[in-house]
Amino acid sequence: MKIKTIDLYCKEWFDKVNGNSYFSCDIILNYGMKSEKSFTLPFQYGYEEHYIDMAKVFLFEKRYFKENNIMWMLCRENNIILRTYKKENCLKKELVY
Repeated sequence: MKIKTIDLYCKEWFDKVNGNSYFSCDIILNYGMKSEKSFTLPFQYGYEEHYIDMAKVFLFEKRYFKENNIMWMLCRENNIILRTYKKENCLKKELVY
């Protein structure tokens, strides 16, 4: 499958009691195309742009990428459009599917 676009939709929750951030992320490949596929990264520890790194690791492990490089570099080298969106200050129940 040739990847043309990668869309990452992340939700982030901050655990005020323990001072940790967590996220979950939906990965959509080739959004709006016949070859569209979607995956979900489950609830896990991470903050800021860690969801982008974890999405790259997931796609590398699923063999969508041949190299384990930085996401923006992989997209640039392979002419892939990368779009990211992160919703902060979510409730924990919004992250757990």
